Amino acid sequence: MISKRTVWAGMVLGSVLLSSFAFYAYQIVYSPNFQVGKQNAYLVIPVGGGFDAVRDSLYKYDMVQDVVSFSFLAKLMHYQEAVKPGIYEISANMTNIEAIRMLRSGNQKATYITFSYGRTLQDIAEPITKNIALTKTEFLAAVAAYLPNNPDGFTSQTILAMFIPNTYQVYYDVTGEKLLKRLNREYHTFWNAERTAKAEALGLTPVQVSTLASIVQAESSKADEAPVIAGLYYNRLQRGIPLQADPTLVFAWGDFTLKRVLNKHKEIDSPYNTYKYAGLPPGPINLPGIHAIDAVLNYQKHNYIYMCAKEDFSGYHNFTASLTKHNANARRYQRALSIEMRKAKQATN
Repeated sequence: MISKRTVWAGMVLGSVLLSSFAFYAYQIVYSPNFQVGKQNAYLVIPVGGGFDAVRDSLYKYDMVQDVVSFSFLAKLMHYQEAVKPGIYEISANMTNIEAIRMLRSGNQKATYITFSYGRTLQDIAEPITKNIALTKTEFLAAVAAYLPNNPDGFTSQTILAMFIPNTYQVYYDVTGEKLLKRLNREYHTFWNAERTAKAEALGLTPVQVSTLASIVQAESSKADEAPVIAGLYYNRLQRGIPLQADPTLVFAWGDFTLKRVLNKHKEIDSPYNTYKYAGLPPGPINLPGIHAIDAVLNYQKHNYIYMCAKEDFSGYHNFTASLTKHNANARRYQRALSIEMRKAKQATN
């Protein structure tokens, strides 16, 4: 027969064990376990990453104090079967249950993509995919799939016009299809009623404006000069004069190391050869910035049809409506360039 003392001792022991278990359970669930005493941090869960990858990243980057308690509660809450990719903000002193609820729900933080310049689609693919799970190759494949039936009729020659350089907020696990739809919406937001009306007044489509803007941008890095250059090329378009823009020849040759365009380069049979063919080339020769697009839409009205780099090498140009004056400007520039080249040669001897 069990004595009362034994029963009492058992009850006390059970009570202690129950209290200890309850206390441990409370600690597992509600005690701070993440970034304790630190600032917030960010956990990146890649597409296809499972629970082991999550746990290992938390441990590797010292975000979690007690990985065992986190793993135990995650198992009870079936998080292993509900891992979602993304970027998650791990708050200072976050508890296990707070972290698991956030991760299970997929309540990720947005990230940003920024692109500002590129000569080709391949050039901008890298900055676009820098902060997201999508790879450069996957992005280019998504563009190829987007082109045949896109709502705006973009082609491989004009698709660059759809990408308006800016910073955009997206989610880390955005797919290529969703990203392109998003950027298309941004394109239509940019081409609002005011800009569209200005393009129509010029007799140009938005894509043609972007194409002209890409040439303007390639001709000068001086933003204050862009409306003047835009006006010059618009004058040529209106008069049926070939644009004769050297940057289009560089694009046609596909050799972006070319510093000087020679007569032999002007012989290439390409729709981008604006010495041989009048009018605009088939599409942009680079990714035009917003300033260049707006420079075309708000071009400076004048009678210039010629331009030549200034002989002071300031990056600015001399403009004129006279071929005689243009030739004189060109001679001054060539003399100054010859002098600079001689100086450089003497300096190396």
